[in-house]
Amino acid sequence: MPEINRNKPILVTGGAGYIASWIIKFLLEDGFNVRATVRNKSEEKKIAHLTQLSQKHPGKLELYEADLMKQGSFLNAIRDCELILHTASPFFIDGIKNAQKELIEPAVNGTKNVLEAVNESPSVKRVVLTSSVAAVMGDNIDAKDSPGNRLNEESWNVTSSLTHQPYAYSKTLAEREAWRIHDAQSRWDLVTINPSFVLGPSVSDRGDGTSVNFMRSMVNGKFAPGVPDMMMGIVDVRDVAKAHIAAGLTPTAKGRHLTTAKTLSFVEVAKILKDHYGKKYKIPTSTIPKLVTYIIGPFFGLSWEHISKNVGVPFDLDNSYSIKDLGITYRPVSETLVEHIEQLAASKMV
Repeated sequence: MPEINRNKPILVTGGAGYIASWIIKFLLEDGFNVRATVRNKSEEKKIAHLTQLSQKHPGKLELYEADLMKQGSFLNAIRDCELILHTASPFFIDGIKNAQKELIEPAVNGTKNVLEAVNESPSVKRVVLTSSVAAVMGDNIDAKDSPGNRLNEESWNVTSSLTHQPYAYSKTLAEREAWRIHDAQSRWDLVTINPSFVLGPSVSDRGDGTSVNFMRSMVNGKFAPGVPDMMMGIVDVRDVAKAHIAAGLTPTAKGRHLTTAKTLSFVEVAKILKDHYGKKYKIPTSTIPKLVTYIIGPFFGLSWEHISKNVGVPFDLDNSYSIKDLGITYRPVSETLVEHIEQLAASKMV
């Protein structure tokens, strides 16, 4: 891909989001002109942090209204842009009543609508898509046939469905749709970022979101009796943001990128926090037996199928390609966890 013209605006979709907000902040600090899409510019509270960034960098940030479910609504924002960083997609795993309407359609149709607008915009040279590790694997057990239970970008999630791990299913379908649309043309190229569980401080002061809920649960006593014997990949939101920017601006970047710092168990996460905070918070110190997890898991939204495929099942993620292709240096997970808690504490959320 030819180099991106630094004088052209860069579009970030889902601009008010957790990852997108850091992308916008970093781009503005580097002197780029940035366009960001939001669903509704009149929702001042949701975009207050973007307004502050705009005031700090006069004339560098433009906000556009766009709806993932409305065909053509991204055309105006994309006009004259060479680089699109498409982060907009729903991310929640609890309280889902209609997975098709709440997850699948926004993820797949949203990606389709954005990329169809890209096809109609001759200025675009590259699209960077926020995918997920969930498009690589659905459950920990998916890694059982890989050497060392270690997965990389060559793997695709083939086990999730509308009824089991619907969020992972939505991310898989959305990324596959993106590659299908990309492969049908030859003008622009596609690079994907596939983060593991994203944690770390936020640019905004919003207290909702899956990442915030997890961190609060680790210190507010919810898991005080013990945590399930489960593992997860963890990555700092700031590293994910920088990976998107590197993927967009590095001419040789290509393909999928598993973006993760380290794979840890829940109890290892708790130990990092316990070592730092001592008795300040009600941090768990042990795991609960799998049998007990089967009994109490449904009260925490864990199905028996989920428990059987994830609890006590080891796996690992290979981040070597992201390091090599994008030049990413990952922050220590301890730094990510502590800085996340510190921000929540400063905002009186824990």
